[in-house]
Amino acid sequence: MEFTNSEAFCTGCHEMNDNVYQELQSTIHFTNRSGVRALCSDCHVPHDWTYKIARKMQASKEVWGKIFSTIDTREKFLAKRRELAEHEWARLKANDSLECRNCHDFEYMDFTWQSQRAAQQHSTVLASGEKTCIDCHKGIAHQLPDMACVEGWD
Repeated sequence: MEFTNSEAFCTGCHEMNDNVYQELQSTIHFTNRSGVRALCSDCHVPHDWTYKIARKMQASKEVWGKIFSTIDTREKFLAKRRELAEHEWARLKANDSLECRNCHDFEYMDFTWQSQRAAQQHSTVLASGEKTCIDCHKGIAHQLPDMACVEGWD
């Protein structure tokens, strides 16, 4: 099961390698000044074993997409991008951005290193639990789909 959390596994099919993995490579989660790099599983698979098993069962539905070629071309992938993104956003919203919090711990945030707007948002709506990471950080590691009519998106 741990092999299914590896970058080699995640990028083993051309659908992921040619689309989302290419996008990830230009983000701060791939290359940055600290040398800390997020793998696909860091953001898409919970670390806790119980939640990990549940996520693996949920992700098994993605095999059907591979079998039935629902995103086997760039055009098909782009056509389903919004739907795929919305599933991930809903999952992260429901678990209070658990995977984000595996690396980004609110208690250790130094607001003095953040922009004034970020520090304001983190110290109020994030601290109160009114919002979670994914509410503001959609597209942090992948290109965004058409965001028309996405709640809270300007």
